Amino acid sequence: MLLKRVREVDLWDMANNKRTREVPLAFRMRPRNLDEFIGQEHILGEGKILRRAILSDRLGSLIFYGPPGTGKTTLARIIANTTKSGFESINAVTSGVAEIREVIRKAKEREKYYGERTVLFIDEIHRFNKAQQDALLPEVEAGTLVLIGATTENPYFEVNAPLLSRSRIFEFKPLSEKNIKEIVKRALTDKERGLGEYNVELAEDALSHLVTMAAGDARAALNGLELAVLTTPPDDNGVRRITVEIIEQSMQKKALVYDKEGDNHYDTISAFIKSIRGSDPDAAVYYLARMLEAGEDPRFVARRLIVHAAEDIGLADPMALNVAVSAFHALEFVGMPEARLPLAEATLYLACAPKSNAVIKAIDNALATVRKGGNGPIPQHLRDAHYAGAKELGRGKYYKYPHDYPGHFVVEEYLPENLKGQRFYEPSEEGAENQIKKRLRELWGKVKNFTK
Repeated sequence: MLLKRVREVDLWDMANNKRTREVPLAFRMRPRNLDEFIGQEHILGEGKILRRAILSDRLGSLIFYGPPGTGKTTLARIIANTTKSGFESINAVTSGVAEIREVIRKAKEREKYYGERTVLFIDEIHRFNKAQQDALLPEVEAGTLVLIGATTENPYFEVNAPLLSRSRIFEFKPLSEKNIKEIVKRALTDKERGLGEYNVELAEDALSHLVTMAAGDARAALNGLELAVLTTPPDDNGVRRITVEIIEQSMQKKALVYDKEGDNHYDTISAFIKSIRGSDPDAAVYYLARMLEAGEDPRFVARRLIVHAAEDIGLADPMALNVAVSAFHALEFVGMPEARLPLAEATLYLACAPKSNAVIKAIDNALATVRKGGNGPIPQHLRDAHYAGAKELGRGKYYKYPHDYPGHFVVEEYLPENLKGQRFYEPSEEGAENQIKKRLRELWGKVKNFTK
């Protein structure tokens, strides 16, 4: 039986169907064309390449990447309604290789009998394993399928390199407050698909709170708005007055977008550490709060604090490492949520401490030298002389015991001969490290080129 291309009938086309009213507002208000689409101007604005490709129906394989509620699936539906190609849609959570093979079979029939390409939209493509992604590759490469994948995860982490190389990646950004306000106001006035049939008065502070709590997610904003309107009875004048208190109740607490296995996890910890490194205690404690609120393992945070106490502060403030380690022990001892306090204390201490990366540079420079073959013989006077026969071998001979000299120091060569005079540790002039630098300069002077 030949396959005919049948367009999907969208729920928003069922204007008089009872089912339409049962569909969530966020679904009903999905834009039907590019003119209704709000946001993502950086890729869909007038003259932008993605807009041109959609309007001219000359799409290559695409991957839409961004947080929920920013229009990825909606744009795929718009493409489905505008393309002259066949359109298939599957969800990576519920589909497997068998479904992919069936789509490929249909695509080949469509191409053979109608000369049409097939656009395949895969929602949550990051959920596909390697075998499932590999099954798509030959048909994408041959042009039988034009792939559109949507993902909330960084595709460079989650999508196979061969598929990536054959696709253009478009990043969707969280919607701006202006975008969210426009979407909300449209929903309030639209009588066909929105809430225009209700007499709603949304207070300005309630609108602002709704927009803030949505955090760039149109779906969250519309869901909160719908709940607020439908659960608020009209007053004597037939007006549903939506106050900020009602919005607070309808929005509750927005679930943070945070996948502990995904790139949001890495982005947040990166921002956390960079804020500490940048000596911004406000940003650092903010990202700490985001991680803890989203359910991040606090032990992971504590371990990162310990690492960065040594990496970014080091001997500029030797207490930093002690504070970080103490926070870890406090976490183990008292547990959460109380341990948020020592974690916050350590975060703030590290952010406010003087900074130096001399420790990590010293060990990495030393490791680099060792790996390049800098493993010369240990000088005889430094070798162990505590075993029988050591003296006969010259072990420890001519060793100068520092405590026998004034100031408990004597110039001596401790590195192998081939590394004589080599410097690995370059103390900064920050905090306690400035005193260390002065002391090393006084001790070693020109011997180790501490002349600066």
